[in-house]
Parts: sequence; C-alpha cells; structure tokens
Amino acid sequence: MATSLSNTPSFFSLTIRGPTTTTRTFSYLKPSKTLPRKSFSIITCTLNNAYIPHHIQDPNRIRILDTTLRDGEQATGASMTPKQKLAIAHQLARLGVDIIEAGFPASNKADLETAKLIAQEVGNLAASDDGHIPVISGLARCNKNDIVKAWEAVKYAKYPRIHTFIATSEIHMKHKLRMSKEQVIEKARTMVAYARSLGCNDVQFSPEDAGRSEREFLYEVLGEAIKAGATTICIPDTVGYTWPREFGQLIADIKSNTYGATNVVISTHCHNDLGLAVANTLEGAYSGARQLEVTINGIGERAGNASLEEVVMSLKCKRELLGGLYTGVDTKHIAMTSKMVEDYTGMKVQPHKPIVGANAFSHESGIHQDGVLKNKSTYEIMSPEDIGIHRSNELGLKLGKLRYVYLYCI
Repeated sequence: MATSLSNTPSFFSLTIRGPTTTTRTFSYLKPSKTLPRKSFSIITCTLNNAYIPHHIQDPNRIRILDTTLRDGEQATGASMTPKQKLAIAHQLARLGVDIIEAGFPASNKADLETAKLIAQEVGNLAASDDGHIPVISGLARCNKNDIVKAWEAVKYAKYPRIHTFIATSEIHMKHKLRMSKEQVIEKARTMVAYARSLGCNDVQFSPEDAGRSEREFLYEVLGEAIKAGATTICIPDTVGYTWPREFGQLIADIKSNTYGATNVVISTHCHNDLGLAVANTLEGAYSGARQLEVTINGIGERAGNASLEEVVMSLKCKRELLGGLYTGVDTKHIAMTSKMVEDYTGMKVQPHKPIVGANAFSHESGIHQDGVLKNKSTYEIMSPEDIGIHRSNELGLKLGKLRYVYLYCI
C-alpha cells in the first residue's frame, strides 16, 4: 500500500492504493500541522465518514442548507421564540439536512444565544441511526464584529461554519455600501481570512445580489475569497431576478472562470420574486452547484426562498433527468417539519402549495377520481406516504364540488 501527498499550500490530493482495491483520489483541505502516519484502514474510514468542508466525495451528492431559522424568519410576521427555533433545529436534523443556518448572531443577543444553544445541542447530537450530525452555520456581514459573534455562537458545534457576505452588484455597491470594486474585493478577502484566523476551517462566502453583478468582477471577488480560505461559495439570486437558463449559465460560468472554483463547493441561494426560485435552484444544481439553500414551506424575505420540499422532491422524482443527483434528506419527515414551521411562524401554507398543501394529494374531478380508483399513479407522481402523510381518505377523493375539506393526519 502507498499513500502520497502533494505539496500544494492549501489543498492536496490523497491517493490510496491497496492490494485488492482500485486507486481512489480525493481532494482534502490540508491542515496546518503535518498529518501523522496512519494505516490504510484508518485513512479510508476517515475519508468515508468525515465531513470535508470544501469537498463532497460523491459528485452526485447534493448538500442541503436549510435557512428557515435565518432567512425564513425574516419573512414579515414569522418570528419564532428561542424554544421554537431549537425545536425546529432538532426536527431539521431528523429531516437530514446537511447544514442548518441557525441565525444572524450579530443582529441581537437573543439570536446569538439561540444559535449557540443550537450549536451545543443539535450540532453535537446524532439525529439518526447513521450518525448524521448537521453543520451549524451563523451568518455574518463582512466585518469583524459580525464574524466574531457568529464564531462565538457556532464554535460549540462539532462542525461549525461561518457564512459571511458582501454585496457585489453595481446598484448595491453604489447606493447601499458606497464602496468601490477595489474596496469590496479587499473587504471580502480580509474578512474571509479573518474568519479562518479565528479557528474556523469551514467558511462560506456569498456575493450578495450575484444575479445582477458584473460577471468579470464576480469572478475576481470569488477568486480572492477562495484564495483567502473560503470552502463554499454561494451564488445568491438575492432579488429573484434571474430565470433558470440564465442562472444555470451563471453557475457554469463561475465554475469555469473563477480561480479555485473546482476546489470548493458551489452553492445556490434563490429568492422567489418571479416564482422561479425552485426552477433556478434545480438549474443551478444541474449546472454544477452541489449545495442548495432552501427554507421549509419556502418562507423568507418578500416572496420567499426556494422551498426545501419542492427542491428535494423534484430531485427525487427527476433524478435520472438531473444526472443522478440526490440528497440525504429523509423525505418521510417533510410533512411534520412543514406543519411545525407553519404552526410556530403562523405562516399558513396555501391549500394548493406543492408537496405539503392540503390539496396536494386530493382529487375532485370525476375524470381524475376514475383514474385514481383504477391506479393512483394515473394522477399522483409521488405518494403522500413519501413525505410522511397518511390520508384519512385512502384515495384522497373529494365528495362534492368544492365542498369537501381534505383531511389528513401525520
């Protein structure tokens, strides 16, 4: 058996050869200290089970970052108590999301303390038999105070992450930040490096309003953030302005033209102002993004975010068309999670909402009822049991035009 390490300063490839195995090469973030000599079995165990911030071993595996507790709570009227946020975090862990964005710790003391509690409890407890423990992330603007408070909140988790951002579109830089391009680049570079200097080896960087940013400038900002130590670069369609073909091309172009982009995870964060958040998110995944940022029931600023349940079930139903992409989400927990978020935030789910709406698995048309009675798959592309719903009416048939209220229990 032979183990070889390259001498590149930030990243290296680890190649393992065994007498009965084929050669397997993984990218891995090089630690600051020299790795001790390890046996073949220990190394492969570490590679198979450990969370690697900047790399996903299976190229078809999609990480799901749920930001219900941060961006979702920014929906008007959707505030939650610390106890409710902790309960939702536990439920998100059972759901199997990879990263929980626990809040914006610098916004107020309560948010900091709640994020810290989530990091301490949810960020250290296996929520399923496979031992899955989610990454706990805290949002921070590109300034030292925000970053320090984010680290203060999440550092107690087994897998802590700092997510820092700065706007890069011309309209934001001119009217909101009042900063030049050079100043924005310098701020992004120095603040990502500062986050790493605190001891956080998992730093996500986002160029806010990337969808309206000048392309060459965007490549430059992202490249500098990666050089400074960012492990995930998130591409936000902050105002929901792009459309699927456009957003997919943006992800592909960033992957092809940004320094170091192949050595980090590319993420999407799509808003729903034109009703395209889910479509843009899926197109981003198809074009190379391997982390998708979503919220339960699609709640969030203005028209909301990409909906977790819609994104996850679309990937599940259309996996072959999307090149075999899949998530680690246990979909049988979707209905319960949706109901919990609805109850705690007071943001009611409309009856015709895809996947979790009360009418999503009900049938009133006589033609539809006839088909469902013969074979459910005639009008149902998924089973309600797939998301944890058990219908009180087995076939979901409505009795009488527009008068039967569809009932289900979880």
